[in-house]
Amino acid sequence: MRLILSAIILFSFSSLLLPQENAFRIARLKYSGGGDWYNDPSADINMMKFLQKNTNIKVKPEYTFVEISGEDIFSYPFLFITGHGNILLSAREANRLRRYLDNGGFIYIDDDYGMDKAIRRELKKVFPDKELSEIPFKHPVYNIMYDFSSGPPKTHKHDENPPQGFGFFIGERLAVFYTFESNPSDGWADAVVHNDPENKREEALRFGANIILYALTY
Repeated sequence: MRLILSAIILFSFSSLLLPQENAFRIARLKYSGGGDWYNDPSADINMMKFLQKNTNIKVKPEYTFVEISGEDIFSYPFLFITGHGNILLSAREANRLRRYLDNGGFIYIDDDYGMDKAIRRELKKVFPDKELSEIPFKHPVYNIMYDFSSGPPKTHKHDENPPQGFGFFIGERLAVFYTFESNPSDGWADAVVHNDPENKREEALRFGANIILYALTY
């Protein structure tokens, strides 16, 4: 199934631009605090290759990371945060992320195990007036291309809890999506990294495609 989204190249962001060559890239966010923001670099590349194969989105499948303080953060419509353990945002960094989101950017966060407490704490700096809310399964992020009407996939077992998807809205737009006890980005990585069965990897890639398509469409 190929999804034609010609409007994707006509982003309406007020200050966000597509990367060079009008090609989509996942931008991995480098953060402070000691967490391994850089883990599983093959995940980003494989996810983009899946998009290239199954949609009409033009991608540049290469590992890209950005720093919150860098101006190039505003060149990417989709930021990806993952890791194990701590993450720490300064007040200035929290303000820059809020500016990025207010200007139309999207952040996807995947708890790779052990970062839940830290990410919830630091997101309060970005959205001091909001609380993370669980996203209803009828939301387009769960069905824009592939059907996940039962919620996020359980790619990796962590603490026996059900997989959940949380988020922050800016107006009607889901601007931050956070998966907990799900860990689909591990399923994006090369098969030899986590030894996930092929059906689990395919499921995780499909879910990732939904997240990216939602971010680029809305």
